[in-house]
Formats: sequence, C-alpha cells, structure tokens
Amino acid sequence: MEMAITTVAMLACLQLKHFVADYVIQPAWILRGKGNFRMFGGYVHAGGHALGTVPALMLANAGMTRITILVLAEFLAHYLIDYGKALLSQHSRADATTRAYWAMHGADQLLHQLTYAGLILAALL
Repeated sequence: MEMAITTVAMLACLQLKHFVADYVIQPAWILRGKGNFRMFGGYVHAGGHALGTVPALMLANAGMTRITILVLAEFLAHYLIDYGKALLSQHSRADATTRAYWAMHGADQLLHQLTYAGLILAALL
C-alpha cells in the first residue's frame, strides 16, 4: 500500500510540475528556442523540467546518485522531445485548427508522460 501511495504522489507531483512548466510559466522566448540547438530557450525549459522533477524523485527515497542520473535523463529526454516537436511544427502547416497540430501536440504529451512512467519506475526499483 505504501508503494502505491508513493507512486501516486510522485505522479501527481510530476503532473503538477509539467502543467506549470509547459502551460503557466513558459514565455515566448523559450517557445522560440526549442527548435534550435543554438538558442537557450529549449535548454532553460528542459532544465526547469529537470529541476522540477527533483521533489517527485525525493518521495521515492532514491538516493542522490540515482536522483542525479534521473534528473539528467529527464533533461535530455525533455529537450529532445520538445526539439523534435518544434522541428515537425516548423515543417508543417498545421495550426490549432487542424488534426495534424493536435496529433503532434498529443504525441509530444504522450512521450513526456511515458518519460514520467519510466522515471517513477527507475526511482522505485
């Protein structure tokens, strides 16, 4: 029962972090920087997600070495997922009124959620 409570608490923490970082505090300069390795926006955004993941991982009592590795993995995964979506978006004529736009957005969110599932599993093992 305790593992289930920890898992749910970790997931809730990651979901809250994701909502705030992606939908509440993301300024335009970060959005513009996601599809370009030479711009800081994507790195700052992924870094914010990685740092925001720390409290969730601490709930698992995973130890600092494991937390550090998982935070770095979250940074890399988040950056690459967003970079890929930005590239697809730049080469697409899709806007918020098209099915293609929502498919790309949904795929992006799915990949982030699967990353969180992997982080939770890795932290609890």
